[in-house]
Amino acid sequence: MKIGYPCINQTLDCSSSRTFRLASYSEERLLETVEQNLACLQRILEYNVQHNLLFFRLTSDLVPFASHEINRYNWQDHFKSTFRELGSYIRNNNMRISMHPDQFVVLNSPNGQTVKNSIAELVYQGSILDLMELDTTAKLQIHGGGAYGDKPAAMQRFAEVYHTSLPEAVKVRLCVENDDRTYTLQDCLQLHELTGVPIIFDNLHHECVNNGEPMHEAVAMAAATWDAAKDGILMMDYSAQSPGERKGKHVQSIQEEAFHDFLVETEGLNMDIMLEIKNKEASALKAVEVARALGRLKV
Repeated sequence: MKIGYPCINQTLDCSSSRTFRLASYSEERLLETVEQNLACLQRILEYNVQHNLLFFRLTSDLVPFASHEINRYNWQDHFKSTFRELGSYIRNNNMRISMHPDQFVVLNSPNGQTVKNSIAELVYQGSILDLMELDTTAKLQIHGGGAYGDKPAAMQRFAEVYHTSLPEAVKVRLCVENDDRTYTLQDCLQLHELTGVPIIFDNLHHECVNNGEPMHEAVAMAAATWDAAKDGILMMDYSAQSPGERKGKHVQSIQEEAFHDFLVETEGLNMDIMLEIKNKEASALKAVEVARALGRLKV
């Protein structure tokens, strides 16, 4: 098991997601920003290795406007050696990496331009992982999308876009996550049947909307969609409900007893856990200790 957190390290004095306004775009500004982002990413990765946080989600903003038509610069070649060095560090330290495009990435949208933009964003993010020379256990995580008044038709549209419009380099990295409103685990299992994409399991989303599956069973069902040889073991998102907030809102800090109980409940299931908890690495450090005490983590 590997445990980690997404995108931002709140301990360090740098960000790997610096960006700027579209109106301020210039190649000089782009190169300066990407250089700073990649330098900070190296520091974050080093912090994570030092603290045994070996699962990390890269920010979508490493390269500002990378999938926007305004960006015509060949940043891939410009930063090729830096990406390769980052990837080498990741591999040498047995880290696992993912990316999670923003909510505007919707493959089953009835709007053709939205689909086109979504594919461009997936191509960009997949190229980051390719430039790092990471294998296909490094994943691109998306949601099922909307139901648009006809969920079966929407799922068929997802499958059609997947099979006819996505490049192979994206398809081998893509996985779909159960969400907290529309696409349950069962819906994602149907998408898996239609496309073969593995399912990232989100425990909080499953608590919000489900078809009655107990947690151990639900995690096992999601895990069965992962091919160990090409996908690696199950990736999952873990969080807890923030008290008194809207349904599905992530808690500020990990509830160690609840995390302990989740690990006990899922004993025997192999997974890498991304903590979607607001105080990021602070909670991840606590989670590592809980998992280590239960023997779920290599010392």
